[in-house]
Amino acid sequence: MLSRVAQNIYWMARQIERAEDTARLINVNANLLLDLPRNTTFGWLPLIFIVGAEKLFFEKDPNRLADEANVVKFLISDIDHPNSILSSLAYARENLRTTRDTVPQEAWEQINSLYIYARDHLPTRRGRFEFMRRVIHGAQQINGLLAGAMSRTAAYSFVWLGRYLERADMTTRILDVRSANLLAHTSQTPTQAQFQTQSQSLPPAQADQDPFESIQWMSVLKSLSAYQMYRQQVRLRVGGPDVLKFLLQNDSFPRSVSFCLKQLETGLRELPGNAAPLAAIAPLKQRLSDAAAPALAAEGLHEFIDNLQIGFGDLHDQIAAAYFA
Repeated sequence: MLSRVAQNIYWMARQIERAEDTARLINVNANLLLDLPRNTTFGWLPLIFIVGAEKLFFEKDPNRLADEANVVKFLISDIDHPNSILSSLAYARENLRTTRDTVPQEAWEQINSLYIYARDHLPTRRGRFEFMRRVIHGAQQINGLLAGAMSRTAAYSFVWLGRYLERADMTTRILDVRSANLLAHTSQTPTQAQFQTQSQSLPPAQADQDPFESIQWMSVLKSLSAYQMYRQQVRLRVGGPDVLKFLLQNDSFPRSVSFCLKQLETGLRELPGNAAPLAAIAPLKQRLSDAAAPALAAEGLHEFIDNLQIGFGDLHDQIAAAYFA
């Protein structure tokens, strides 16, 4: 198949997954708002750092408040933000529009419908939950259509690669909510400089002493639709080390990083010229298997996730060099 077609399909799959997982990420914060006491202060700025968009968010106005309204609008509908939900769906639709003969017609219709819905129903605060629900379910319908009606050719392998690489990256970003100090320990809405000063000065142990730590980890699990499977397989009280082990190293849960890496290996083995991309997966698997969840929960999660995401970037580069040149 043409490298242009392969690239478009790969990015279509990544962008659909990105839209779904950005909706999940926003729900981490929204769910915590419902679960935590009223006198617990709360911050939305960590979400900007999790998606790596702090420069873009603050470049127009360095003193822009990272309050709920500004952050949610930026992540959902800001067309200048290439990874907002609306932008991701628009790019996915455009990538597939020029190559839609490679996927079932129903999948194209679903992507087109989901984009039009998102464009025409940008939510108010009251309607945000329904909007997120529609985006998440719409993305899952697209994945279901592709899984159930697309021939297992090279084109499907690139759908597979895009989906699982993006999913692994976004799972680690959602986990990073924890290390980025999701709960703000200040009564004021922080600016960028305030957040950086706060996160640099916060001792790792302070977060572990938070009496609402269990609620935070439950919200992380629920944001990945992982809570029920965690309870079935782990059978322990929800706690940081066990949640980390489940979401990073569990080989049977579809959103764990370890599962995603195995699926990436499977997809790559269906393609020719796969030596360099497969070699890029090996150190990621080794890093995961060597990780000790209790130590990560205590002090090293943020750095560990940064290293994983660098590895994901290298894997993408190897895929692009092998197939999209």
